[in-house]
Amino acid sequence: MPAGDAASQAVVVFDIDDTLYLERDYVRSGFRAVGIWAREALGVVGLGERAWAAFESGVRRTIFDDALASLGIEPTPSLLARLVACYRDHSPDIRLLDDARACLDALAAAGAQLAVVSDGPLASQSAKARCLGLDAWSETVILTDTLGPGRGKPHPHAFELVQKRFGATGERCVYVADNPAKDFAAPHALGWQTIRVRRPDGLHHAAPAGDDVDHEIPDLGAVIGLVSRRTRRTPY
Repeated sequence: MPAGDAASQAVVVFDIDDTLYLERDYVRSGFRAVGIWAREALGVVGLGERAWAAFESGVRRTIFDDALASLGIEPTPSLLARLVACYRDHSPDIRLLDDARACLDALAAAGAQLAVVSDGPLASQSAKARCLGLDAWSETVILTDTLGPGRGKPHPHAFELVQKRFGATGERCVYVADNPAKDFAAPHALGWQTIRVRRPDGLHHAAPAGDDVDHEIPDLGAVIGLVSRRTRRTPY
């Protein structure tokens, strides 16, 4: 069976962050927006650069606190909330990675059904999906923040919803994502094929994969071959 015929049987679902683009590019873009706001609203120069430096040094949960303190500004709850809102609501400067665009195009040309399942604050994830133009490949972009409390990954609801929308069993479905801590448990339990993309610049690159990861790849170049091999073995 030609690869295209095999792939046409598949429902291939992608995560967004560090799967279709580099999340660190969103972080840099967000800090740039925060820095512009701080300069214009507070007359503070360098906040974005200091936040990015903290991120690059490994700081995560206290980035804005540390950046503000380094500039002699008290990190009050109201100011921190304003910075977080600016970060999440900004229009990101991000783009699809070349291998991601090639993969989506190849799968679409082969007749695969494509979808997205992604976690994160709704404003941020919606802006990312728009900026990356994901609706050009699929109308099914499921952002788990819209599904109700407690239904983000690793909850299975988003993956069950994909199966329902496409009328597909788990054996036809494939999930491509990056974070072994939460991305793969639910789809794997539903019988999906799971593919971890372990990009060298990904934020979760160092995390080891568990038994719920079927394949691990450095970029999306191998996805269509893995999908075709999987569906070629599946009787319908």
